[in-house]
Order: sequence, then C-alpha cells, then structure tokens
Amino acid sequence: MRNAFGAEFRRLEDRDHLGQRAMVAVAIRTYDTTIEDLWEALTSPERLPRWFLPIEGDLKLGGRYQLVGNAGGTITRCDRPEALDVTWEFGGGVSWVNVRLAPDGKRTKLTLEHIAPRDGVGEEHLAKYGPGAVGIGWDLALYGLALHIDAGGAPVDRAAVDAWMASSEGKAFVRASGDAWGDAHAASGEDREAAREKAERTIAFYTGG
Repeated sequence: MRNAFGAEFRRLEDRDHLGQRAMVAVAIRTYDTTIEDLWEALTSPERLPRWFLPIEGDLKLGGRYQLVGNAGGTITRCDRPEALDVTWEFGGGVSWVNVRLAPDGKRTKLTLEHIAPRDGVGEEHLAKYGPGAVGIGWDLALYGLALHIDAGGAPVDRAAVDAWMASSEGKAFVRASGDAWGDAHAASGEDREAAREKAERTIAFYTGG
C-alpha cells in the first residue's frame, strides 16, 4: 500500500491553545474516496468500529462521546463534511483533536491535529516520549482507515491486525512511524539527539523492545 506507515506528511508546531502552551502533532493523508464518504467513515457509529473502535454517547455538537476502551470527550465542532473538533480525555489528562477534510482532485485530504498541553497532567509523559506518543497511534489509525476505504467500507479483520502488530512487518511499521515523528520533532527545533531518544522510548513501548 502507498505510504505504509500512516501519514504522508507530519509536522510539529508550538501553539497557544485556550490560554495554554501546547505541542501540536499534525498528520496529513489523502484517501481515494469522496469527502462525504470519508466523513461518514470518521463519524458514523456503524462505520467507526470497522476500522477504529466502537463508540458510544450523544454523537452531536456539544454531546459526549466515548471510544470503548480508550479516550472520551466532548464534540466541540461538527461541520459536515469538513470539520470535526473534540476534546480527548484519557488517563486524567485533556488534549484536543481537530480533523479537517478537503477535496483534492478526485481524492480527499485529511488533516489531523492532536493538540497536547505542555503543562499539567501529561507534561512528564510528553517530555519523556515526545510526539510519537500520540503520533504512532494516529499513524496506525490512518493506516486502518486506508484499509477500510480501499476495501470499499468493509471491516478490517481484527485478528489479522493483532497478528500483524506482533509480526516483524508490524514492528517495522511502528519503527518507521516513530522515526518519522522523531525527525519531525527535530525539524521543529528540538535537539536532534533528544528527539531520537524520545522516539526510541516510544518505539520500545509499542513493540515491547
């Protein structure tokens, strides 16, 4: 598959968000489908479990959502089929995820921002692992979404995914993703050696290495 480790483009930004210093991990990928179909894949409670996770809650603007076994939060923007913003509440910390869709010829470009506060809960985790802490997970999700789209909306085989994650190919995916986020971190101004150390910690966390 084209670009087998998730995003096609990655970058890191520093930003003030809601009065807080934040690190923003930006991931971009284009998909071979219409903007309407990609929006459905991202927001439909029937389709999300086919490539990501089951979702529960009041799925409308201002409503609360819960990804089963993962993060939950509030839907703060929902402008079909172009913009979705949510809070991302996990492990006692709050960050934010923004998704933008735009036509790109016959394809659709997806831009995802994960905005993590540099202070407060999660600060130590971010300092230890860097952007790969969220970036590798999103690369895996973007890859799963591509499999789902390329299969005409069919569910991703969970057993096959689990086996792949434990395989040498799956671990190579994680390493490629971690290396790419480490490079993006260094390009944003982080010391290159420090960025590499954080990326290696994140890769080891995902691969058990």
